[in-house]
Amino acid sequence: MKELIENFNLEKGSELILEYGIPLLKAILIYVIGRWLIKRTLKLTKKVMLARDCDLTLEKFLLNLIKWGLTILLLVTVIGTLGVQTSSFAAILAAAGLAIGLALQGSLSNFAGGVLLLVFKPFKVGDTIEAQGITGTIKEIDILQTKVVTFSHKLAIIPNGPLLNGNIINYDTEGILRCETMIGVSYDADIPKTLEALTKLCTDHPLVLKDPAPIVKVAENASSSINILVRPYTLTADVWTVNFYLQQNFKPTLDSIGVEIPYPHQVEIHKQV
Repeated sequence: MKELIENFNLEKGSELILEYGIPLLKAILIYVIGRWLIKRTLKLTKKVMLARDCDLTLEKFLLNLIKWGLTILLLVTVIGTLGVQTSSFAAILAAAGLAIGLALQGSLSNFAGGVLLLVFKPFKVGDTIEAQGITGTIKEIDILQTKVVTFSHKLAIIPNGPLLNGNIINYDTEGILRCETMIGVSYDADIPKTLEALTKLCTDHPLVLKDPAPIVKVAENASSSINILVRPYTLTADVWTVNFYLQQNFKPTLDSIGVEIPYPHQVEIHKQV
């Protein structure tokens, strides 16, 4: 009787080991190898991103995305190895993903825009841009939004979706900008002498670039003045300094050569009854 019980227990134990022990060992082995592969994949991905000088924000986000995506796949595989049906689990994940996607349509658009901004880099932190009706300096680029400090030191937060889909003007890409001013002079003015004086006004300033050279040309013969276009070039950071310098010195320069800046004219007609 004792031998029968021992044989029965041995047979049951063998059956349990075959039924549960081997799948459990397989699951543990798959988990260990899977974790090792995930770590190797993350290291290789990080190495590629460093070699391509990817943005730090994008690097962290993609690494986390890959890590959690592969971890979920590994856990589903381990659960399936243990004999648990994973089809219902996958259906729940798919339904949850669909619900989240529908609830966060705007956020997903901003997310996609943020990824593309960080990949293609139409601007970087510190650049001055004009976009979505806002002009200012980039303070921070996140996955969902971009922070811009305007010239009046207001913080503007622009969603990345509309930002990417709209027009973007980057003032820092080329490194130089052009100041542009129209100045009107009297029809009695000596035009060659006036052009020479205004050109000298531009070239005398140390922040005005020699190449490309300033452009000083007659733009139009208006109703009460000859309008002269003044276009000096300067580095992006110096554009306002040069602009204020020109505005302050136009009149003294023209006064020194006897050229008048005409007042606006109005004609008043008196009709006799």
